[in-house]
Amino acid sequence: MKKRTGLIATKIGNSSYYSEDGNVIPVTVLKVDECIVSNIKTFEKDGYSSLQVVSIDSKTDVKKIKKPQQKLFANIKSNPKKIIKEFRIDPENVLEVGTKLSVNHFKKDQFVDVTSKSIGKGFAGVMKRHNFGGLRASHGVSISHRSHGSTGQNQDPGRVFKGKKMAGHMGAKKVTKQNLKVIDVDEENKILIINGSVPGRKNSVVFVNDAIKKI
Repeated sequence: MKKRTGLIATKIGNSSYYSEDGNVIPVTVLKVDECIVSNIKTFEKDGYSSLQVVSIDSKTDVKKIKKPQQKLFANIKSNPKKIIKEFRIDPENVLEVGTKLSVNHFKKDQFVDVTSKSIGKGFAGVMKRHNFGGLRASHGVSISHRSHGSTGQNQDPGRVFKGKKMAGHMGAKKVTKQNLKVIDVDEENKILIINGSVPGRKNSVVFVNDAIKKI
């Protein structure tokens, strides 16, 4: 399958969906505002092939945005948009600048990959962050039942290895969930209903692509 552009969407929240056979499916509801192709990158000029897509109206006055962006939105005859995203594509799937994409870019029962910024949890310990079991509840352990215990070695190598699982900042990272099934597409309300959970909090921006591991 040739790689094509994805869409920019907004996460509305989680809900339940009743299938035709009466089963309840946990779903995530995404709102897809009009996405417009604003620029094209080619192998000849840029060394790779991609489409630049803009979406989600911005309240910022046109005169207050930078001149290159003013020119960009003038070329596609559009109001300023908040989100500008590049999607890598195969050269066969290039679209013209100004092409408008809607929620029907995806079809029911196909699989997609969804990327977003995960919910930030602040500074978290190892039991919450890495699912550690913690130390013993008694017999010598004092005030450190949820700690990670020893992290280093003896004189050789005498240091803590890089990447060691320890307490630290949890969440607020770019996360991609793969192979999520499209349960339904509501063209009238610009809604995409996807099986399972999607990274990010309510009203966060998500990027939806065709699944790379499934056709």
